[in-house]
Amino acid sequence: MGINPEEPQEEMTVTLTLDDGTEVECIVLTIFEAGNRDYIALLPTEGAESEEGEVYLYRYTESEDGDPTLENIEDDDEYEIVADAFDELLDEQEYDELVEDGEEEE
Repeated sequence: MGINPEEPQEEMTVTLTLDDGTEVECIVLTIFEAGNRDYIALLPTEGAESEEGEVYLYRYTESEDGDPTLENIEDDDEYEIVADAFDELLDEQEYDELVEDGEEEE
């Protein structure tokens, strides 16, 4: 039995602990670069945030051991840059999907 390339990749999830101590399980949407730093986009799997499609954006770094670290983005200007970069990424992905869908119909 071979591996079926049609099967979706298993989604990576992380559990965030919010400032009020609440734990939220999130799907890792993507790790991307903006302004010479890496950031991570997370989508909550349950609760009001997931229903609204709210995405959490954090600074993403890895320690020398390769352990991921998430930091809050404190600066409004930095957040704007990151949010814009993420929106562009989404637009590109949607465009790629539209192009791929169009090609399959031929």
